[in-house]
Amino acid sequence: MVWQDIVISIVNIVFIIALVPQIYNGFKLKKGSVMIATSAPTFIGLYVMAIAFYTLKLYYSSFVTIIGGLLWTILFIQQLMYKTG
Repeated sequence: MVWQDIVISIVNIVFIIALVPQIYNGFKLKKGSVMIATSAPTFIGLYVMAIAFYTLKLYYSSFVTIIGGLLWTILFIQQLMYKTG
């Protein structure tokens, strides 16, 4: 394991923790507050980055980045589910 893998993983974990209240609030209020134009490129980009990390043998970073991508996918789905008008 290289130190970059640890640093990238820790930063991504902080991002994940920051997203959890947003997702919870979206389900609680039945509102998709993140625009599709924001969530779609973000989750796609995170999946691409996870693949890149994996090919560099940064396995922890890859795993944590996939989790971040899943959370952004949930925000995308919330916008589709709770779309008003």
